[in-house]
Amino acid sequence: MKIMIYSIIVLAVGFVLLIKGADFFVEGSSSVAKRLKVPSMIIGLTIVAMGTSLPECAVSVTASVSGNNALAVSNVLGSNIFNLMVVCGACALFVPLKVQMDTLKKEYPFSMICAVILLLFGYMGMKVGRRDGVILLLLFTAYLLWMIRSAMRARAGKPKAEEEYEIMPAAKCILFIVGGAVAIMFGGDFVTNGATVVAEQLGLSQNLIGLTIVAMGTSLPELVTSIVAAKKNEADMAIGNVLGSNIFNILLILGAASVISPVDFVMENMIDIACLMAMSFLTWRFAWTDRRLDRKEGFIMLAAYAAYMVYICIR
Repeated sequence: MKIMIYSIIVLAVGFVLLIKGADFFVEGSSSVAKRLKVPSMIIGLTIVAMGTSLPECAVSVTASVSGNNALAVSNVLGSNIFNLMVVCGACALFVPLKVQMDTLKKEYPFSMICAVILLLFGYMGMKVGRRDGVILLLLFTAYLLWMIRSAMRARAGKPKAEEEYEIMPAAKCILFIVGGAVAIMFGGDFVTNGATVVAEQLGLSQNLIGLTIVAMGTSLPELVTSIVAAKKNEADMAIGNVLGSNIFNILLILGAASVISPVDFVMENMIDIACLMAMSFLTWRFAWTDRRLDRKEGFIMLAAYAAYMVYICIR
């Protein structure tokens, strides 16, 4: 009993470190980028989206290093499904989310293509090997360059707007970046170790813990960021944060984790990827209909996620 209580405390502390560490890292990096005259759009598309994915990265890479590959892949899949159905669904309850046509034609399909690639890798060998990881990282690099090029073109076509991020003193930037990185590193260790012990004590699989507790905890930055954006009528930021994070999770996080140590798949992982693809298509179809996600569709998305939770708990 003492071990269980201690592990839950470690897990909770790890989540706090991950969330606050990602927050500090994003703030510090954003200010540095501003000092270097990097456009706000690029910051939003890269640093902010990657910053909210840092908890997933810390947990999955730490799990891969320690040999807990089941936790690495289930964390990514669980986080992506949570992002799509809960983050977008919850945002739509606050205000209808308008979705730009470019997003429907580019980011949404590309996020589904990433899931298809992952499904193919898993189907061919029931694992994502080092060669597959290199391919994912190369795709991530190409995607990042594409985003930066698109952002620069969009920036050049618009008048200079007021900067979104506060520029902090240089010493404070360094403190935030270093402190955030350290918090993320320790948070990843705490979450991985705590979740593993909890799973063992309860007789649950690492796959189930990764899809539920760990996935929800590491997705909190996306949830908070997107809800705040939705309440401020920044629908593009809310949708972009979710889609960008999902793409980063598959290409960067699973790519890096599998290069460190090949990630073995089980049949449940294949089913979860298929569920992710189906849910991606569902939300894309909702958004395509009226170029937005409304409250009714938000409720449907949350209900679908609840049904998925029931399914993975009883399977």
